[in-house]
Amino acid sequence: MSEPDRPKQDTPRPLARDDLALQLSTSRRIHVIGVGGAGMSSIAVVLAAMGHMVSGSDLKESPAFRQLASTGVEVTVGHRKENIAEADMVTYSTAVPESNVELKEARERGIAVYSRAEILAGIARTRRTIAVAGTHGKTTTSSMLALMLMEENLSPSFIIGGELNEIGGGAVWDRGEWLVVEADESDGTFLHLGSEIAVVTNVQADHLDRYGSLSALEDAFDAFLGSAPHGVAGADDPVAVSLAKKHQSKTAGLSEEAYLHAELLQTGREGSRVKVWESTRYLGELSLAVPGLHNVRNALVAAAAALMIGVSFSSVARALERFTGVARRFEFRGEQKGIVFVDDYAHLPAEVEAALQTARSSGFKKIIAVFQPHRFTRISTLWREFSHSFDEADVVLITDIYGAGEPPIPGVTGKLIADAVRDSLSPPSEKPVLYLPGMSALINYLLELLQPGDLCLTMGAGDITSLPDELMSRLVE
Repeated sequence: MSEPDRPKQDTPRPLARDDLALQLSTSRRIHVIGVGGAGMSSIAVVLAAMGHMVSGSDLKESPAFRQLASTGVEVTVGHRKENIAEADMVTYSTAVPESNVELKEARERGIAVYSRAEILAGIARTRRTIAVAGTHGKTTTSSMLALMLMEENLSPSFIIGGELNEIGGGAVWDRGEWLVVEADESDGTFLHLGSEIAVVTNVQADHLDRYGSLSALEDAFDAFLGSAPHGVAGADDPVAVSLAKKHQSKTAGLSEEAYLHAELLQTGREGSRVKVWESTRYLGELSLAVPGLHNVRNALVAAAAALMIGVSFSSVARALERFTGVARRFEFRGEQKGIVFVDDYAHLPAEVEAALQTARSSGFKKIIAVFQPHRFTRISTLWREFSHSFDEADVVLITDIYGAGEPPIPGVTGKLIADAVRDSLSPPSEKPVLYLPGMSALINYLLELLQPGDLCLTMGAGDITSLPDELMSRLVE
């Protein structure tokens, strides 16, 4: 397939500040407020690689601090006025309130201040950009796509929210003309990127506290896909398919109606294998080293975007063969006394369901699902949607909600989800579904329950990721 034409000069490329890309073309002193988060730490790494003098601060130290320091970013724990003393540009995370002392100081001193969306848009404007959006799968799809471009020796740059196992980080700034960006809908960032190719994996209910309704969320994805000269959409998601038809975008997935479609040959704990067609032309087989049908769908969407810019099918295949995943995406954490521990970032109903379907296809004796709900606002609107997400689990354990800085909402706890799951069971089901808000009680219950041959699958976007290590250390004692 021929490479897409460059966008015409008059093609709209939304930017909150028209001159930001020009400013980023020369060395600046840039301070990043909230640098410890995955999104902002990746931006800081890229800004430093572009030749800027970068500093950053956050309320507490995070694992990202070590990587940032190794790339020359000066990091500080705590927010203070003096942290921006030398800065001539400041950017900040969406989690940073307007009352932040550094943000207020920058505005009072007249220093140029840019939101995360604005700085990311400025970076994207300096390269030919492929933006990958979707309710779920965008981190994995972006990572697969970046690896495909690397396999073709295109030397791409990328900014991805998760940690790509093959690279050891989520951000690289290289000499090639292409930039792969994970486009986030949670704060509207994806509407500001002005990408050449827009990718939508799927569209499902999330962030309704921002958008107000599923219809408004779908309108935002519609605007995103329509803003780019070229587009790719997941063919196994009805909303994504409808948007693709509207904008004449390519589709990719397991559906036979997809432009790039596949026939499943094999799937299991070790990965999957498919035959692939581009329209009616047979391309060959793809073998994935990561398990789960959702990853097959992610791979096909990434492949469609890669093929669109001229990446060979053989490079796509080699990339997928060596793609071992993204941190916290069905990540094998270890095995102790015959018990396997896997951790997953799944925090939405469909993501939980997909993770458990992957677990079920992997041949474990028993699947113990431990789920930590994420954000009070999200659970207040979506708790009923989890009722059948745990159908493939043998035991369901729900913790209390990880607030991610949000204030509690009266009556909104993990018990809502536990009750919804329990109510969905057909009698005389004896599946244990427990609400265990306290970590101590949860650990003690699991230590009594887990047996050789079992899988303990922890899921959630919060600190539940520390539980596998805690359990394995206790099993050794």
